[in-house]
Amino acid sequence: MTTSERVIIPAGHGRAARLSAGQSLKLINTHGTQVVDFWAFNAYDLREYMCVEASRVWSMHLWPAAGDTMVTNQRRPIVTLVEDTTPGIHDTIMAACDRQRYGLLGFTEYHRNCQDNMFEGMMEIGVTPLFAIPGSWNVFMNIPIKEDGYTIDVRPTVCEPGQYIVLRAEMDCFMVFSACPQDVLPIHGEGGGKPRDCHFEVLG
Repeated sequence: MTTSERVIIPAGHGRAARLSAGQSLKLINTHGTQVVDFWAFNAYDLREYMCVEASRVWSMHLWPAAGDTMVTNQRRPIVTLVEDTTPGIHDTIMAACDRQRYGLLGFTEYHRNCQDNMFEGMMEIGVTPLFAIPGSWNVFMNIPIKEDGYTIDVRPTVCEPGQYIVLRAEMDCFMVFSACPQDVLPIHGEGGGKPRDCHFEVLG
């Protein structure tokens, strides 16, 4: 991918990019209302991937803050959050939406979902995952813990249009993004706000 090339992540779809160690990528919340599910994979061994569980242990943070590094299921650094112009709320608790999730929400026909979008993004750049999808880091997603200390809530993202994060690759890796298709729960706005485009740029 050409440095500084702008790549649109269409609303409800997935896109991906291959980065070399040391390269950075800027993920922009174009309209300020969109959640983006994110995965990262070792470019040479897809069995090694960003692990949100291990990353929470590594940083001792419930979700990443600027300066935090996400590690793989082999406890090796893969992505660092080097800059964040948002309020800093990025969920690591909720599972990425899938076909079954929308069935439980009452859909009887196919509904686009983040798990399928992960495959879409990778296959578009010629990579086919061969295993179950790991947990996602849900960038811009607002899932607070309530005052009781253990119940979680689902609220709209608090980003403003144009706010962004910058991710640095700590190894050669694939970064994969889904502009979440959720249009029932209020993650994109009250009353089931509609998904919207986001975009990213590889910075070099």
